[in-house]
Amino acid sequence: MDCLGSSLLHPPFREINFSVIGQYVDYLVEEQGVKNIFVNGTTGEGLSLSISERRRVAEEWVTKGRNKLDQIVIHVGALSLKESQELAQHAAEIGADGIAVIAPFFLKPWNKDVLINFLKEVAAAAPALPFYYYHIPALTGVKIRAEEVLGGIQEKIPTFQGLKFSDTDLLDFGQCVDQNRQRQFAFLFGVDEQLLSALVMGATGAVGSTYNYLGKKTNQMLEAFERKDFSSALNHQFCIQRFINFVVKLGFGVSQTKAIMTLVSGIPMGPPRLPLQKASREFTDNAEAKLRSLDFLSFNDLKDGNLGACS
Repeated sequence: MDCLGSSLLHPPFREINFSVIGQYVDYLVEEQGVKNIFVNGTTGEGLSLSISERRRVAEEWVTKGRNKLDQIVIHVGALSLKESQELAQHAAEIGADGIAVIAPFFLKPWNKDVLINFLKEVAAAAPALPFYYYHIPALTGVKIRAEEVLGGIQEKIPTFQGLKFSDTDLLDFGQCVDQNRQRQFAFLFGVDEQLLSALVMGATGAVGSTYNYLGKKTNQMLEAFERKDFSSALNHQFCIQRFINFVVKLGFGVSQTKAIMTLVSGIPMGPPRLPLQKASREFTDNAEAKLRSLDFLSFNDLKDGNLGACS
């Protein structure tokens, strides 16, 4: 695998608490086995930050992650091409290992060629850095299939390295892999509860929010898959799905992910920025109980036996 569970990062809000980022790095590496990082993405609320804040967050992660993390990819997507180029150039200057860009989502590209032209201009601002397209149509509203975008993209963007695919359309994802087998692209899957299916189709890594606190369990699944122990891999995936299925029914998003991360890591993530609302105490209590019932948290304080625990 190219990366055993990268992570979308939570900047501690509302005013960013940069002082905990070093602790955050150590937690991810030592407790979750996450050593490849995706900064200023969706869970990190990158598009809710000012440009100066995004620059500072990227600088802190690169500085604190030096000699501890394997790869640090900075998301530099923005509605403004000039801002995206500025962030790309900054990522190169601070020593990031790559950049990623989402499709602009207010004035949207209407076909593949228009989208690639936008991506090309951003990539050109950091010509020495590997470039990743971040495909997340549910949030951007840009419905151009990733399979179409990848067709001939490396001829137009020589630094193109791969795709972060955050969509449930496994047909589209499968065709991205199938039609590019001769190219050394990274196929990074971003739907945590479907990761095992994507691995079977050829995913080379994963970038997801739950790896902030389920990274260890996900790495166990990846290791089982690598050694062709598919029964164990499936058990791990089902176990992860039990938790995600539970919190989805409660109402699960960026705010709730922050609350769980604070609970599990002990690192204060703070509330999200508007228009997002802080997770309720009821949600946090229910999520904690479910984590304990699945053995994702120590349950020494639980009096009863645990029939639903994951192995």
